[in-house]
Amino acid sequence: MGDLLQPWHLILIAIVAFLLFGAKRLPELGKGLGEGLKGFREGIKGVTDPAPPTTQQSTQTPPPPPPASTDPPKQG
Repeated sequence: MGDLLQPWHLILIAIVAFLLFGAKRLPELGKGLGEGLKGFREGIKGVTDPAPPTTQQSTQTPPPPPPASTDPPKQG
């Protein structure tokens, strides 16, 4: 079957993309594709690198309980 992405295939793909999207949209599409690949690589890197252990504990105290009701209990 040969190589799938030979130079002629790449040229044909570029021509089709140019005809479909036009000269103004191609830079925008390339930028979006590049940013997407960068985000994908960062996401993969974050999954493979172990997270450093956190030694800082939370210094916030829990909220106080609600005040007790001062109304006398209802008898029925």
